[in-house]
Amino acid sequence: MRKSQNFALPSITSTYAGEFAGRYISAALLSAKTLENDSVTIVPNVKYKEVIQTVDVSGITQDASCDFTTSGSVSLDERVIEPKELQVNLELCKQNFVDSWEALSLGFSAHDEIPATFTDYLISYAGGKIAEKTEQDILGGVRANNGEFRGFLPAMSASAATGGATDVVQGTDSTGSIDSTNVIAALNNLYDSIPDTVFGKDDLVIYVPTNVAKAYQKVLGTDFANGYLNMATVGEKPMNFNGIDLLHCPGMTASYMVASRKSNLFFGTGLLSDYNEVKLLDMADLDGSQNFRIIFRYTADAQYGIGQDIAIHIPA
Repeated sequence: MRKSQNFALPSITSTYAGEFAGRYISAALLSAKTLENDSVTIVPNVKYKEVIQTVDVSGITQDASCDFTTSGSVSLDERVIEPKELQVNLELCKQNFVDSWEALSLGFSAHDEIPATFTDYLISYAGGKIAEKTEQDILGGVRANNGEFRGFLPAMSASAATGGATDVVQGTDSTGSIDSTNVIAALNNLYDSIPDTVFGKDDLVIYVPTNVAKAYQKVLGTDFANGYLNMATVGEKPMNFNGIDLLHCPGMTASYMVASRKSNLFFGTGLLSDYNEVKLLDMADLDGSQNFRIIFRYTADAQYGIGQDIAIHIPA
């Protein structure tokens, strides 16, 4: 005999404020792949601004003597993390989501963690959308654009264009769109452009977008040295180039690549600050509809530290 269970549409008007709301927003932001994999340094609880001090010293050693004699030079610089305030305002029909939540609650889900309440389910859904947008903006966001915060690539590209001694180093090749025919040449050029000061550091990696990751997998599997270990179609090939790990960043602009230490890239947010707030408003009691509204507020910013320790490939 088949048993059925019916759920009434739940009332979901609720507010989460302060630290508790921060947990939801934190989970949403940190679900972005670039952040989830600890690919950059996360700086939480930035209320307004946080200054990253950079220090460059040179010529500090000298012959010994009985006197204290200063030597060399010390150059101080700073980069500022200034998270931008952002918000999410969604209006959705809860009837479209309640069936999925019922299935999860009845235990037919393959997910390890089932949202205990309809409210948590909706926040999880909205959080996934925030994570998707965060992943895109952390690499390519433009602060002046509505709904975006500063991303690494626009800032690095502007610095590389300046071309000064303290600016980001740009590769010299003229590769356009990267595919399996030129990905090795493009990676070699970026590899050669990596500053000697950071080469060999434990946290040095190369950040690549989806099209570069796919091209590299393809060339290792079929087009390069008869395929990796002669296994052209079997398994994932190592995401590593000449000893440097390649990190796939889904939100990264196609055909760009960046070589940097993880500790030199920063993501700042006030995700645990007390002004964070998450609201779910059930509109049934207000206008008789089955709509609900989700309101998120959070802050985010991306910033690099020492420009001359970064190499970037900008497609021609």
